[in-house]
Amino acid sequence: MSEITRVLKTFIGYLKRPDLYPELGRKIIKNTVNRGNAFKGKEKTNSWAAGKAISQEEAVLKLFGLETGTFRTDYAEFLKTAEQREKECPVKMGGAGALELIYYACEFANAKHVVETGVAYGWSSLASLLSLTKRDGTLYSSDMPYLAQDGDQYVGCIVPQNLKSNWKLFRFADKESLPKIFAENSVFDVLHYDSDKSYNGRMWAYDELYKHLKKGGVFISDDIGDNSAYQDFCEKNSIETTVVEYEGKYIGVFVK
Repeated sequence: MSEITRVLKTFIGYLKRPDLYPELGRKIIKNTVNRGNAFKGKEKTNSWAAGKAISQEEAVLKLFGLETGTFRTDYAEFLKTAEQREKECPVKMGGAGALELIYYACEFANAKHVVETGVAYGWSSLASLLSLTKRDGTLYSSDMPYLAQDGDQYVGCIVPQNLKSNWKLFRFADKESLPKIFAENSVFDVLHYDSDKSYNGRMWAYDELYKHLKKGGVFISDDIGDNSAYQDFCEKNSIETTVVEYEGKYIGVFVK
């Protein structure tokens, strides 16, 4: 698909969804007036993150006092089925991230309420739900539809049916989804951010999410090397964060 075709299909997709008009307006501003906002402070933060980064296994042991060794064997069948469903999906979306970090964050926090932004195939959703279902907890997820690819029905496609009763999926931009989620539940045990990559989008969401994280809860943000939003947020709030290097990217995680 050419870039022009993709942009046109996305715009038409927005026009068909009046509930997404506020996000359309924000996208236009982000891609015109605030075009450089996505990479603000990128060089500074990558240098900072590289100096702090440890492995996922080290982070789980350091923060949660847990070993990651049994996750892949305990849930081998779930993961094998999920991988097959991803292969069969006709729409290309983001792949699996640091699943053990998410799963053991939920285990450490004895989580009953988790909120995530960004779903795609549903890998992070699966990791959270495998823990949450032990306590009959609920995962609240915010994710935009893939308008250019007609991919609405494929978001979360790897999550098995037997876990979906513990899952609430909100199909809007974060600025519309999060207020709806917080109206249903106001305090969360684990927060996982993986949506709007812009500096302004992150700073807004980080502030909102942090307000709703319980003391002793876990905050995780993917792709923190895209810009300096995560570093700036942590410094502004005097937060001592751990940085995880995973597959060439950086993840930020801390316990409140």
